[in-house]
Amino acid sequence: MAFVWLLVFCLSLAVGVEPLLAELQGSKLEVNQSGIHLKVYHVQGPESSLTPNFLSFSDFLLRDEERVKDLNSILAKSIDRSGSSSTASALSQRSGYWFSGKSLSIPLNPGLSIGTANYYVRIGIGTPANYYAMLMDTGSSFSWIQCEPCAIDCHSQADPLFNPSASKTYKSLSCDAPECSSLKEATLNNPSCSASNKCIYEASYSDKSYSIGFLSKDLLTLAQSQTFPNFVYGCGQDNEGLFGRSAGILGLAPSKLSMLALVSSKYGYAFSYCLPTTDTTTGGFLTIGIRPVSSYKFTPMIRGPNQNPNLYHLRLTSIIVAGIPLRVAAAQYRVPTIIDSGTVITRLPPSLYSALRDAFVNIMSKKYAQAPGYSIFDACFRGTVKSFSVVPEIQMMFQGGADLTLGASNVLIQVDEGVACLAFELNQEAIIGNHQQQTFEVAYDVSNSRIGFAANACH
Repeated sequence: MAFVWLLVFCLSLAVGVEPLLAELQGSKLEVNQSGIHLKVYHVQGPESSLTPNFLSFSDFLLRDEERVKDLNSILAKSIDRSGSSSTASALSQRSGYWFSGKSLSIPLNPGLSIGTANYYVRIGIGTPANYYAMLMDTGSSFSWIQCEPCAIDCHSQADPLFNPSASKTYKSLSCDAPECSSLKEATLNNPSCSASNKCIYEASYSDKSYSIGFLSKDLLTLAQSQTFPNFVYGCGQDNEGLFGRSAGILGLAPSKLSMLALVSSKYGYAFSYCLPTTDTTTGGFLTIGIRPVSSYKFTPMIRGPNQNPNLYHLRLTSIIVAGIPLRVAAAQYRVPTIIDSGTVITRLPPSLYSALRDAFVNIMSKKYAQAPGYSIFDACFRGTVKSFSVVPEIQMMFQGGADLTLGASNVLIQVDEGVACLAFELNQEAIIGNHQQQTFEVAYDVSNSRIGFAANACH
């Protein structure tokens, strides 16, 4: 607590900012009849425009483990759900947007080149707009960006820091602003107040990462003709942790302060994305509003007193390996299950993971030599993902008939030259990670409380 008050004092004294280092290039954005399409990149993918920043596979696994710890902490944390429940209820009443033909799509990028194993989009903030690589995160309800003058500390990022004084539309919010009182719901932390009556947010994560700064409003630009005033975000003055070289986080979980809340009046309370693999030239995308893709298979979003309203819950009903369901009781599937863009490797409870691993190894070991375990993985084989001609298909089935039917590139992960492992791991709760989501279009129809999957949709 003493640290927080010291930070508030320092932020209260911070005055002035330095000019922006350079004018940034515009984002490669597209507007069409389906809405706005933002391209998504993996940071080390072939289309990434960011300076490569080497991230070893061991570091990537450690960061993924820290991410899972953060989600476990969120799932376990007891919070006041009265306000959150009303928010979820209000969102579920919004309808009529899914097949409206209105959506906004943005390029989505793999993130390894900025030191993270996740995905980023480039969005514009301020007037005039400057563009920044922001990590796309369905597990966060609050967006923030590193800001000059970085009164305490900023991590190294690929883009110049955002300069609030250079934006004609920037506004810091006061402590009595309604958005300030909504911070507890979005961040699970109470706001603070500076001596000059500026609202101070604190976004903290269980891996000890955090961002602290001024709650702000500004113009958000998703495409040249698609701008949104009054975008609420954090202007970070002390940002430390596992954010790679990104400029900040773009939170896509449902909350009053979410970017989705801002754009919902035009595009509906819905979004979708397609995550590209790191070795493909087929780009991914983030779509605000949902494209009318006929091949979606839907499963209900699970909401209730036992679900965190700031995460996306669904119900896993069975796992099938090479056409044969795992030999586990139906009760073993009754565990909290979330889908998350920021977790890489899918996690399963012990009973499900053990049954999946045993069934998979039993088939693979008849054709390929097993290799010693690697880090968190204990089912590894000698060879490369592309060299394996026979890999058991894994189907993850969800309530309502939706499924993720996973081929070799989603089932295995290359951990070393000549060694590939089963890309699943143990956890008390089930988390559907982004490695298993790659090449699927995943739709979050928050208005109608459902999640959809469409295979081979990254185009």
